[in-house]
Amino acid sequence: MKRFIIGLLLFCQFGYAQQKENRGIVDYIQPSVFSLTMVMMHDVINPPAATRFYSYATLAAYQIVAMNNKDIPSPKGFIKSYPVITISDTVGKYDYHVAAVYAILEAGKQLLPSGFMLQQDEEKLIALFKKDKVPDSIIKHSVAAATEVAAQIVKWSKGDGYGKLSTRLRYTPLKGDAYWYPTPPAYMDAVEPHWRTIRPMIIDSCNQYPALPPTPFSKDTSSDFYKLNMEVYRTSAALKDNQEYLNIASFWDCNPFAVSTYGHMAIGFKKITPGGHWMNVTGIAARKANLDFDHTIILHAISATTMMDAFIACWDTKYSTNRVRPETFIQKNIDAKWKPLLQTPPFPEYVSGHSIASTAESTVLTYMLGDNFSFTDNSEEMFEIPARSFTSFNQASQEAAISRLYGGIHYRDAIENGVTQGRQLAEGVIKKLKAAGINPVYPKK
Repeated sequence: MKRFIIGLLLFCQFGYAQQKENRGIVDYIQPSVFSLTMVMMHDVINPPAATRFYSYATLAAYQIVAMNNKDIPSPKGFIKSYPVITISDTVGKYDYHVAAVYAILEAGKQLLPSGFMLQQDEEKLIALFKKDKVPDSIIKHSVAAATEVAAQIVKWSKGDGYGKLSTRLRYTPLKGDAYWYPTPPAYMDAVEPHWRTIRPMIIDSCNQYPALPPTPFSKDTSSDFYKLNMEVYRTSAALKDNQEYLNIASFWDCNPFAVSTYGHMAIGFKKITPGGHWMNVTGIAARKANLDFDHTIILHAISATTMMDAFIACWDTKYSTNRVRPETFIQKNIDAKWKPLLQTPPFPEYVSGHSIASTAESTVLTYMLGDNFSFTDNSEEMFEIPARSFTSFNQASQEAAISRLYGGIHYRDAIENGVTQGRQLAEGVIKKLKAAGINPVYPKK
């Protein structure tokens, strides 16, 4: 743990400077997005909310790019609720690249609970611009432009329903063995039971792409549902003989709620969310493809908004079905001492969030960057989990999905139907991207 904390601090302090190859200001994008991730880890932001913060922050950058590059379609072309955003004439001459990167941090600073922590990142970013010999007047005007756009994005965000979530009725678990109930060790309340009410970005509604119905609940040992539980149970037992399954489950854990108990003391472990993991993959892919600044920004914004919509759809399904987790059913009906490899997240089981979000994200990345795009994902190295290499985004998302079975936290139908739902949602997103004029950016023509 001590090594992790020290490594984390060093990454934060030197994140911009540690780029192996300076390609100019484009190399400041991924560290800026990662700065958001760090604050979200500090605040223990939940998975659906994380994608919301990534979306608005990267859209602030996208907006500035679109205002300065006539070949880049406006976000309004694929986000129906998107507002008219302007930069006042009094701002003066600015560099839109400088403004766009700064806007990521500024929007995050205004949106996140501990957004004030990003002030230091903004100061470090300005120091880098100075080191790059950007004139002080240009930096000043660029910061002003970024601040104006970020403020308008934040104002727009206030209409998405997020601020009303705390005023809604408290969620009470349904009575009955078929339904979700808080799980150990923390027995946390259900996370974001009303997330379906959040305004989507690209899709029309939370239930535009509904999941297939789950396998009917049954305690009958010959039933399909009981067999699903036995598969989880037997897979768990086989893990001790399969290090690769253990590696996969750990690599894609992405549970910001992980807690370890020592007697009466509970210690939370900071982890990135599924959205945070895939935002890092987006940065890795953009760098490998050697995308220019504008298209790197586009890729991040599309990734974030796609995942935001995927989680809205997923949470609609979760709280429509309220299905029991394997941990609860197996302990009551199969083995009272059984525990999953991964800690069970605090929300209903069906469908798997990683399955729908990872599939949606991989499908959109495949559209933008092409199939068979190989990459090495080092997103979990800061948690001392080795990097993994993939031959395509689809391979990575398939591994993320099945990891939930290895981890003992999802049934196979929640995984497979989540994959189907994610693919359908992504196909709808891609249709709107095409209509807006957003075309693949790699391989370069």
